[in-house]
Amino acid sequence: MTAWIPEAATRIAARAERELEALVAVSSPSGDVHGAEEALSVCTALLPDEAAVERLECSSPGHARDLLARVPGRGHGRVLLLGHVDTVIAHEDHQPLRREGDRLIGSGAVDMKGGVVLALGVLRHLAARPDDFAEAALLLVCDEEWRTAPFAHAARFYGWDACLCFEAGQQAPDGAEGVVVRRKAAGTLRVAATGASAHSGSAPDRGRNALLALARAAECVASVHDPAGPEHLTAVPTVIRSGDAFNVVPAAGELFCDLRADDESSFDAAVRAIPGEVGGAALHPELIRLWPGMDQRVQTAAVLDAAGALLGRPVAGQERGGASDASHLATVIPLTIDGLGPRGGGAHSPSEYVLAPTLRERAEVALAVTAAALGPG
Repeated sequence: MTAWIPEAATRIAARAERELEALVAVSSPSGDVHGAEEALSVCTALLPDEAAVERLECSSPGHARDLLARVPGRGHGRVLLLGHVDTVIAHEDHQPLRREGDRLIGSGAVDMKGGVVLALGVLRHLAARPDDFAEAALLLVCDEEWRTAPFAHAARFYGWDACLCFEAGQQAPDGAEGVVVRRKAAGTLRVAATGASAHSGSAPDRGRNALLALARAAECVASVHDPAGPEHLTAVPTVIRSGDAFNVVPAAGELFCDLRADDESSFDAAVRAIPGEVGGAALHPELIRLWPGMDQRVQTAAVLDAAGALLGRPVAGQERGGASDASHLATVIPLTIDGLGPRGGGAHSPSEYVLAPTLRERAEVALAVTAAALGPG
């Protein structure tokens, strides 16, 4: 391993657990402005002195403004580090960080406050080596987990040389260090039903049952589910809401379905499968969230080989089914690599955790990938 990498990773890891504890202590579910502001205040305190801080309007209305920290350099290459501070855990279920053996358990620990801590460490490292880059930036957003609006920031970084996203890390099947270079497109399909109410006991047939229409729509969406097919389409009904009283025919409701595929055009099959009406109740499908896919296997191959040479162990490009803001940045930045955070598990659950030893291991990976992405300068 190149000598400076373990030295720099040791410095990052020496602070990482305490920094993670401070960041996880803040409950910051998506949409909570106070929680986001507090989480970003912690991050700001951990920035290098050289960083200039901007607050950008969030992609989602009503959210706290996102944070952009920029560090100027004297070398070549512009690199963007990417993360989010919002979580899916509600305030009443929030768990501060605690250690159980090698596990650091807490809300948002692996998705993705552990990655944010490593990104901050990498930015501090870069700030101390200004000859290695022309500009380094860290973008932290407040709405990644529940965003349905278009991503607002991609155009700002058009033509930058690399985007490194710090979602959770992973291992390749052979045990090699894994980073994410391929993600499916993701979509959220909402189906609204409009029927007519009636007394379910005395006049049930005078109503037009929105709940039954939505149930049929859910079956139709599920019928196109084809994960082994050419586009690896998954179409999964996830939420249905209808009805206000146990003795009234439901007059309205909505269904939500999660869609994933190699290409977003495959989602049209799910939309087309939904009939216009069922039993007189009208159905109105709409894609309310659409995230592009990402396939960086070709663009990243040489960089990952170079990173492995610096690291002294292989770095393997992997794929992952979950969505990430890296997919948005990959549309404007020619080299995008995700999954640079620590390893762990249980994302979005009360048992969410980071494996403590991987804070140092993955700091080494992130440093090597950053150096390889910037090149010899």
